[in-house]
Amino acid sequence: MRFDIARSGNGLVYEIRNIVNVADRLKKSGVEVIWENIGDPIQKGEKIPDWMKDVLTELIHEDETYGYSPTRGMDVTREFLAERLNARGKTQIKPENILFFNGLGDAIARAYSAIRVDARIIMPEPTYSTHLLAEVLHASFPPNTYRMNPYYDWSPDLHELERKVKSHKSIVGILVINPDNPTGYVYSEQELRQIVEIARTYDLFLIFDETYRNLVFKGKKTLPLSDIIEDVPGISMKGISKEFPWPGSRCGWMEFYNLDKDQAFSRYADAILTQKMSEVCSTTLPQLAIPRVMSHPQYPVYLNERLTHYEKLANIAYGILKDLPYVMVNRTAGAFYMTVVFNEAVLNNHQYLPLKQRDVRDYIESLVAEPIEADKRFVYYLLGATGICVIPLTSFFTDLPGFRMTLLDRDEEKFEYVVKTIAEKIVEYVESAR
Repeated sequence: MRFDIARSGNGLVYEIRNIVNVADRLKKSGVEVIWENIGDPIQKGEKIPDWMKDVLTELIHEDETYGYSPTRGMDVTREFLAERLNARGKTQIKPENILFFNGLGDAIARAYSAIRVDARIIMPEPTYSTHLLAEVLHASFPPNTYRMNPYYDWSPDLHELERKVKSHKSIVGILVINPDNPTGYVYSEQELRQIVEIARTYDLFLIFDETYRNLVFKGKKTLPLSDIIEDVPGISMKGISKEFPWPGSRCGWMEFYNLDKDQAFSRYADAILTQKMSEVCSTTLPQLAIPRVMSHPQYPVYLNERLTHYEKLANIAYGILKDLPYVMVNRTAGAFYMTVVFNEAVLNNHQYLPLKQRDVRDYIESLVAEPIEADKRFVYYLLGATGICVIPLTSFFTDLPGFRMTLLDRDEEKFEYVVKTIAEKIVEYVESAR
């Protein structure tokens, strides 16, 4: 090419998917991979109940499901969602303030690309990779972050958040992921109201990723953005990928609050809608399924069963890992992930796990020969030695070394085996260089 055509930031890696390339290479050598890299309940054995399949079967027989939807989304679905929100009696929303996308990945990309390049969204650290990549690619600079503290149950450092918002005038919005991915932290009402007050004080808007909003357990309570936002401009991002679960549907939406209270925020929402128009619309079938599934009498029963299972797996994993030397772990309270952090100065570039198969050993050693993050080095060795595929924590934009695993396996005995194996390999790996 006559000049470099790739925009700055193209070197960023989405490790949740990138590590699949490594695992697939090992599969060719006969390694049996246990996937703990991505939050796909279906892949981990979740069985969709018959009543939900019946709903979809009925829809498939209706001609409407085969056509375009309106650009904003199906009217019946947006009316259903607005009615449910307004029934809570907190913030009121109109159906036209709900906008559908082909998955939240699409929504996130549109949200950040519609922001001026010199305006920034401050986000939690660690943060979910899709938000991180979209924000960095839009601005071509590293993100501003506020820390989630692993030594206080992953609670957010709201003093740091306010200090940075006050001192960095380019920050126009605050991202909150509640429940959090990758940490599984669930925000308290007090924390959420403090964040809303910070946004109000410094004239910011809020982005709440509430993908896992109904996946809360361990006796924790939280509130949706709609209950606490009051007069502050904000966006709630939601979807059905994790909650139904139907990740293959690629169906998510934004709810815009208080568009009438800030002209700049209203213009921003219009810019997102304009981008969406170029795509025509989002997928019709999953949108039409939302009212019928969510209003089905079996839906809360099914959801509660899943929550009970996730909590049980969280307790199993925490019980195995909590007293393990070299790492620190918190018991997950929401979503379906657990994040393990290595203690300071535990990892180095001389540690290893024995790899008996020569081609596997040669491949893993070629990956770790180049300078890489210490936790990624452990993750590669773990994958080569056991087939267990987790995600290095540093890929979520944090200096904390560690890894994220899922709480999704429907086979409890297999899950317990996986966690015990990880625990054994952590000790073996750390002590290998002694």
